Amino acid sequence: MSLTLGAEVILSVRNLVKSYPVRGGLLSREIGSVQAVSNVSFEIRKGETFGLVGESGCGKSTLGRTILRLTEASSGQIYFKGQDITALGQSDLRKLRRQMQMIFQDPYASLNPRMTVESIIGEPLDIHRLCRSKAERRERIFNLLDRCGLRREAISRYPHEFSGGQRQRICIARALAVEPEFIVCDEPVSALDVSIQAQIVNLMQDLQKDLGLTYLFIAHDLKVVQHISNRVAVMYLGKIVETATADELYLRPKHPYSQALLSAIPIADPSRKRERIVLKGDIPSPLRPPSGCYFHPRCSRSREKCQLEGPQLENDAASQDGVHAISCHYPG
Repeated sequence: MSLTLGAEVILSVRNLVKSYPVRGGLLSREIGSVQAVSNVSFEIRKGETFGLVGESGCGKSTLGRTILRLTEASSGQIYFKGQDITALGQSDLRKLRRQMQMIFQDPYASLNPRMTVESIIGEPLDIHRLCRSKAERRERIFNLLDRCGLRREAISRYPHEFSGGQRQRICIARALAVEPEFIVCDEPVSALDVSIQAQIVNLMQDLQKDLGLTYLFIAHDLKVVQHISNRVAVMYLGKIVETATADELYLRPKHPYSQALLSAIPIADPSRKRERIVLKGDIPSPLRPPSGCYFHPRCSRSREKCQLEGPQLENDAASQDGVHAISCHYPG
């Protein structure tokens, strides 16, 4: 997908940290902390899809929830349309919810099984008082069902009566009910069959085009991210190690971790071969992260500097599009 560099920055994350205390002992005293998100900074422009990839447990979902203040940040700033939202009170935060929504990973767990589709989609309309009558409310729900590819008779049914893909469509309709500008998509297709994944991704692209939506798209499926994203950030152990346009990252990855991830993507054409990069060792414990560069224990290029000094995320002067940044002392 092409990237509009001149578009307005709708979300800016600066030096964001989210840590969790670790308690132990007889009195459950705090004995340490885990940094799920470690000094992360990036920007998302209006109308784009910013992909976020990495292994399970690297902090992707925590970052998404922290941006929406479903989880409170430990430090750093989050700017939405130029406003610092990290210190907003509950009243102002509720107003902000109209503009920022989330689609969760598991459509089975994110829908109340005791509520009908009408109640599920209508709840945000009621909370924000967006309808003046029951007739207007129902018509708005019908329109959302139509837009998300669901039959109108679904309005009186319960979540257990739908397939996984249909439930995710209900979740999307619920997120769209308040007419948001920005949506965090937390692995929205990972719990679905492959054949259904393409339908949901295509729906999300159509909605983005029609409604001018901006997405933070979190996923571990690199092919899906490549298909839907304008730019992609690669995350490792709570840190962003590389950002670039989707085309640039997938054609010319510079960070050794990004190269290893991309080497694992299956190739449909058996005549083409790709060298598989197998990382040594396991992901380090976030409770006791390595010194220097977090990736150095698993990196084939690791040198003494990597063990002593953590690299900064810096722009690559040789990149062809001018937006490629790498956090590595010895990028490839």
